[in-house]
Amino acid sequence: MTKNLLERLLEERDWLLADGATGTNMFALGLPNGEAPDIWNLQEPDKVRQHYRSMIEAGTDIVLTNSFGGTRNRLKLHDAQDQAYEINKRAAELLQEEIAASGREVVCAGSVGPTGDLMVPLGPLTHEDAVDAFAEQMRGLKDGGADVVWVETMSAPEELAAALEAADQVGIKACCTLSFDTNGRTMMGVTPKDLVGLAHKTTPGPLAFGGNCGTGASDLMAAIINMRDSKGPTDVLIAKANCGIPSYKDGKIVYSGTPELMAKYAVMARDAGARIIGGCCGTTPAHLKVMRQALEASERGDCPNLEQIIAELGPLTGVLPGGDDGDAPKRSERRGRRRRADA
Repeated sequence: MTKNLLERLLEERDWLLADGATGTNMFALGLPNGEAPDIWNLQEPDKVRQHYRSMIEAGTDIVLTNSFGGTRNRLKLHDAQDQAYEINKRAAELLQEEIAASGREVVCAGSVGPTGDLMVPLGPLTHEDAVDAFAEQMRGLKDGGADVVWVETMSAPEELAAALEAADQVGIKACCTLSFDTNGRTMMGVTPKDLVGLAHKTTPGPLAFGGNCGTGASDLMAAIINMRDSKGPTDVLIAKANCGIPSYKDGKIVYSGTPELMAKYAVMARDAGARIIGGCCGTTPAHLKVMRQALEASERGDCPNLEQIIAELGPLTGVLPGGDDGDAPKRSERRGRRRRADA
């Protein structure tokens, strides 16, 4: 089978820089609160192009499409469920057009977020319906030119399994990340070590897997170390941390991370074994430029321990990944912990 662009770049490069936040940057371009960014692919294509262009110009090797909420399940909140295929196809087309204009090799990664519905038995969403919803979205992304689909911010293993099955059904390779935002686990209790097991038992397995979003960079780094200790020799880890800690100020959510903090995080993530490194909520092109500069200017070092991570990136916001089951990376003391800020 012919290798896609991401597979080839991973063979050629030690690390790849992924993009930053879609929502944060769409709001900066004027997206009203409560409006679906995905619908802008049809209504405001020039602004979506501007977002993509800013990520490419920042030096990223992987850019995610503006399609995080692109399943019909989420689009029905905006009465756009019947446009799911068209919205996702256009998301990928716009990105591919900007990539072509840049003259660079950049991976077009089709962003696929959670449906927003709980799966059986906790909610109404069946496995079959989830697969159908993800497959519809992924067909649009593939037909629009996506190189891979990027299943992100997942919490439930059942929903992740449905998304990966849909990718196989559609015939496009997938990467996946979970959000370890609840004391080192996902909202549904999945640990970083659990994700490694899920990736290994899935056929075909994801091209790369890891963590995104969650709370701050320190927590994401702890999850990466946990996965590093469990992963196989050919596994590719993804680190896509939020830009510092979120807080609510003057009627909006702001993130504490400076470009300098995100540059330190990027180098630490690489040294901890992540080969795809980017940012999530709050991460702007300005952060990404400095992250790339830091990665290019430094040689790979030893894997940082938790004391070093906390000293450079700030305290963990919850308990260590792995909870109380003994799987967490160890540190000698637990001072400096603080509560998670409400995002």
